[in-house]
Amino acid sequence: MQHYRYTVILEREEEGGFHAFVPALRGCHTQGDTEEEALMNAQEAITIYIESLKAHGEPIPADGPAEVMEEPAVAITV
Repeated sequence: MQHYRYTVILEREEEGGFHAFVPALRGCHTQGDTEEEALMNAQEAITIYIESLKAHGEPIPADGPAEVMEEPAVAITV
């Protein structure tokens, strides 16, 4: 099993809830009603994203620097 660590950016939505995205994984976005839910959903989205890359024989991107680091990076084991 490999371990990955990605930065997840949380943004508060005007209408409520949180938008979460992973800058290193293009198109990897999710949301949640609370910060905790958004982070849990982000972990699931990252796992699915990486599994898809592996299934298609594509490289797994490394986490790059992010402009905003309000929340800690999320560690994923796949």
